[in-house]
Amino acid sequence: MSRASRLLDLLQALRRRRHPVTAGTLAGELGVSVRTVYRDIATLTAQGAAIEGEAGIGYVLRPGYLLPPLRFTGDELDALILGLRLVRQRGDDILEHAAANVIAKISAVLPDTHGEEVETSGMLAGPAGRNEMPCLEVIRQAIRDETKLHLRYTDKKEHTTERLIWPVAIGFFEAAEVLAAWCEKRADFRHFRLDRIVAVTPGRERYPRRRRILLAEWRALTGIDTPY
Repeated sequence: MSRASRLLDLLQALRRRRHPVTAGTLAGELGVSVRTVYRDIATLTAQGAAIEGEAGIGYVLRPGYLLPPLRFTGDELDALILGLRLVRQRGDDILEHAAANVIAKISAVLPDTHGEEVETSGMLAGPAGRNEMPCLEVIRQAIRDETKLHLRYTDKKEHTTERLIWPVAIGFFEAAEVLAAWCEKRADFRHFRLDRIVAVTPGRERYPRRRRILLAEWRALTGIDTPY
């Protein structure tokens, strides 16, 4: 691996993390010595990279720092294209449009030698037979805003109930899309299939706990780890 590639990989490793990471962890991930990590951190900092921390404690890339343009490997490009094409099949109309825009942006910034790989990629996502989900956009907005939602929901026994929930996450599974949320009626986490939501009304009230805390609790309860 060239030194330039190693420096970019180090930046990427820092960018993936929100909390300080030790030089030892970085060295193990990159396959280099701890001394090399120290030296590369110093080089990147001297070149203007916003890296905070120190030896023995850990390093973190300051939020808002923009990485220089990167070249994607073949595997990385395949992952991006496949993921975006799946979004176009499974998301709502706004997500579908956003995914198409991202694909166009990626194609535009790739080097000429790789620009055509987006259009000619063999990573395809066939029609998923998605149901119309007008509630998806409302739910996504509530998740971003950390606001409560009023649901009218029909369960598998065809019982309809009214729920006031704190939306946490949406899971896209083969058979259905599922909303994970804290349900005030049950005083616990519950899961709601999007195709069984009869009506959804945005609430104006923010829920009292931060979503990142709720998400961590839900993950601990379900055993679902961080996806990246």
